[in-house]
Amino acid sequence: MSNYRRARMPGGTYFFTLVTFNRKLLFDNPLARECLHGAMAEVRVRYRFSIEAICLLPDHLHTIWRLPENDHVYSQCWNEIKGIFSKRFHGLSEQDGHPSPSRQRKGEGRFWQRRFWEHLIRDEADYRNHMDYLHYNPVKHGLVERVADWPWSSYHRYVKDGTYPINWGGSTPARMNLATVGE
Repeated sequence: MSNYRRARMPGGTYFFTLVTFNRKLLFDNPLARECLHGAMAEVRVRYRFSIEAICLLPDHLHTIWRLPENDHVYSQCWNEIKGIFSKRFHGLSEQDGHPSPSRQRKGEGRFWQRRFWEHLIRDEADYRNHMDYLHYNPVKHGLVERVADWPWSSYHRYVKDGTYPINWGGSTPARMNLATVGE
């Protein structure tokens, strides 16, 4: 098994990508979105991280978190969020939530891929690039033609506070460097 090393910076800001198991279109379901929101809210109460940005797509999500000073336990947060989500969604939905024997041995469910991708934000330019990437993602995947048309995104909050203009993201924004952001 690979020895994964994750960046660990207390109080850091991180970009995350989480993908559903087998790229299942899980978040087309309003109940799944509600269960995820509830799980994230519950874990945020305990760990006090802030969600700087988020974009929820049918089969994956991107988010940027700022961790509390002296804290770097984001892996534990994601483990709890995935567990709470899986238990609630399985209990309330008709979708198959029975993991394979291999996934059961590893304490994994059927709704999420095993791991997640994380990136420690290095500076303001890196932060801005990941914010743009996250918000532009529904257009990139052909789900909408304009960023403003995607409802499950923090983009709308940033339009209200003046960070983005309402018409941003109708085509690839000039300042965005898609090549430097992973998925």
